[in-house]
Amino acid sequence: MDGSWWSSIVNRASSAEVEIQIEDLTPSHPYYPLGVTIPAYASNEAPVPVLLTALGGMLGFALLGASAIALKINPNLTKSNIALLCWFVMNGFLHCFFEGYFVLNHATIASSQNVLAQLWKEYALSDSRYLTSDFFMLSVESITVFIWGPLCFANAVSIVRGSPARHVLRIIVCMAHLYGVALYYSTSLCETYFTGRSHSRPEFLYFWIYYVGFNLPWAVIPAILLYDSARAVTRAMRALDKVDIALNAHRHRQDGIGALESKKMK
Repeated sequence: MDGSWWSSIVNRASSAEVEIQIEDLTPSHPYYPLGVTIPAYASNEAPVPVLLTALGGMLGFALLGASAIALKINPNLTKSNIALLCWFVMNGFLHCFFEGYFVLNHATIASSQNVLAQLWKEYALSDSRYLTSDFFMLSVESITVFIWGPLCFANAVSIVRGSPARHVLRIIVCMAHLYGVALYYSTSLCETYFTGRSHSRPEFLYFWIYYVGFNLPWAVIPAILLYDSARAVTRAMRALDKVDIALNAHRHRQDGIGALESKKMK
């Protein structure tokens, strides 16, 4: 009787211990790789459509306001100019404010419930490095916030003013975007290939739509703009070279005429 009673207690204690161990192994968050540490994580309170609508509303307000101001300053802007203006204003807004929020609040995003934090937590399902204060992400995003963001706004201003420096500024920012996207894709994919650790959930939505799709415009559009600006600069330099050749030929003729007249005078 005493032996069975003791065995029952031991079995219950063992079962409780196993249950506790299983609970400890259960992830407290939905992010990959499995077992990644995200302290104080709190799941989002707002549904994804609400978050996307909020982000779209903020971007729409910024783009409409910038377009209205630009047309007031320079009514001669073409539709292509307005499209370029909107692209660079959107980039400046995202870099300085959305990504700026990440740089300044990376340690508390996982536990926060404001709109920007919830947007980052949703996107982090495709790249958990944004919730782990990853040194690479902090370095790249800091450069983006403090250098490329302001340069995007400088590009927008140069378009409105028709500045001769607009193509130079455009080339700099496009190269930065292409290099940044290449680093962003390659660091994560190389880690997955060589170590098997993926920072993205495996579902189609999170890898192909969020991770690949949301970042792809920053590979395609800058490449197109870079090609266009390179052609414009090439045409301008070719025209300048022709002018220089014509001016040099004119100077030689003038020098020749002057030499002949001086000989006649003698």
